[in-house]
Amino acid sequence: MAEELGLDLVEISAKADPPVCKILDYQKYLYQQRKKAKEMKQNASKVVIKEIRFGPNTDEHDFQFKLKHAQEFLQEGSKVKASIFFRGRSIQFAAQGEKQLLRFAVELEAYGRAENMPVLEGKRMTMMIAPLKKK
Repeated sequence: MAEELGLDLVEISAKADPPVCKILDYQKYLYQQRKKAKEMKQNASKVVIKEIRFGPNTDEHDFQFKLKHAQEFLQEGSKVKASIFFRGRSIQFAAQGEKQLLRFAVELEAYGRAENMPVLEGKRMTMMIAPLKKK
């Protein structure tokens, strides 16, 4: 029957008794599968990371200003990477920087959750904050 129609006979399930086959244009089927896979890939969400940098001795007004930007980024659905850069001898204030990052995370609890605790890598202390899932 498949030869008469100029199509292919495709085995769907070999283990069934009797085996299940389908008559279809196999090249067209493969094309549609590739097209679906490409669409799924396009619709997949891409993770955007926004970085906010400040120092260990950042003033209250600057802190609030950066906090407001982080809230906007989290509401957009982007991840926020908060980092404190220690210049020169300011590395002595590592505890103060950690305290500032933890405060930053607590202030943003309504918009996102901290993925990890502050980590000191060289002269930079970083922390990732992911947005809350939309309901």
